[in-house]
Amino acid sequence: MPKGIPKADLPEKICPVCGRPFTWRKKWADCWDEVKYCSERCRRRRQSASS
Repeated sequence: MPKGIPKADLPEKICPVCGRPFTWRKKWADCWDEVKYCSERCRRRRQSASS
């Protein structure tokens, strides 16, 4: 992502565990397509959410 993009224009996804929207972060720049969960907590709780 180039510098200077307003936060409102960043891409968004919905977390399948908690259902909340989360926006792109710089640390996800190389792997945004693989990011599914908004946080480490939701990633760990994915098992119980799918059952």
